[in-house]
Amino acid sequence: MKLTGLIAATYTPFRKDGSVNLDLIPAMTDSMIESGVSGFYVCGSTGEGESMSVEERKQVAGAFVSATRGRLPVVVQVGHNSVESACELAGHAAEIGADAISTLPPTYFKPAGVDALVDFIARVCGCAPDLPYYYYHIPRMSGVSPDLVEFMQKACERVPLFNGIKFSDFFLADLTTCIEFEDGRLDVLFGSDEMILGGLATGAKGMVGSTYCVAAPLFAKVIEAFESGRMEEAQNWMGKCVRLIRLLDTQPGPYHSCLKQVAWPLLGLDPGPCRLPQAVLNGEETAHARSLLEASGFASELTSGEFNLP
Repeated sequence: MKLTGLIAATYTPFRKDGSVNLDLIPAMTDSMIESGVSGFYVCGSTGEGESMSVEERKQVAGAFVSATRGRLPVVVQVGHNSVESACELAGHAAEIGADAISTLPPTYFKPAGVDALVDFIARVCGCAPDLPYYYYHIPRMSGVSPDLVEFMQKACERVPLFNGIKFSDFFLADLTTCIEFEDGRLDVLFGSDEMILGGLATGAKGMVGSTYCVAAPLFAKVIEAFESGRMEEAQNWMGKCVRLIRLLDTQPGPYHSCLKQVAWPLLGLDPGPCRLPQAVLNGEETAHARSLLEASGFASELTSGEFNLP
């Protein structure tokens, strides 16, 4: 299994009372597919998997798999600080027809070393033995940063369907190490939206990101220009991507709150606020962010899906 292109890290919609809004998932799914994404990564950081109960995560994963209807691959993030809960989520992902599973490492009682991390992964994957597995490497959030060569070697030995790594880090030298491991044996997905040009230049073929949910056509222009050898144009498009991300992250920010409460509604869909402890924007903050998107021209481009360079 090899994933390529823009894989959307899906947002989980919540109602104002904090409950999961499963009814909105089919429309969100169709919107993302129509925008050109090539797959879904469900219940990860973007999807606030760590902020949901096991039962809620099952419901959300099931809703996305059902709404996708086999049109694109769906990877379900099943990591949990409880290995038993992670196993339960992995088994459920297999039952509902997910295409692959992924896990964060345990983040409270962190693995003492690579062997303990691989023990955890092997146990979880044993509950979905027919599904490819992706390790979610995001040390700035998880606090877990194994020696990647040792980790890949041991994971490949002990996890039969160890398929790849979701590499959400900024160190491109480590990305190169993962891509080149055993002549490209693993599927390495780059997970930093604001650096996809660097990821492409390093050799990544698949990208997982939050911004692709609402702006896939913009990021697709980076990929098309790069693959066509138009590097200066690719750099210009990358600059525009970074400006959009910075705007969402700082005006008023934070990024996920602005994307859910401001950017998604521009597409006619309201996935509600993030869950605590992430920020919930008030009416004034939401209006301010929207006015800046409108003044910059991003609002009309997000709405239409048509992006232009100055």
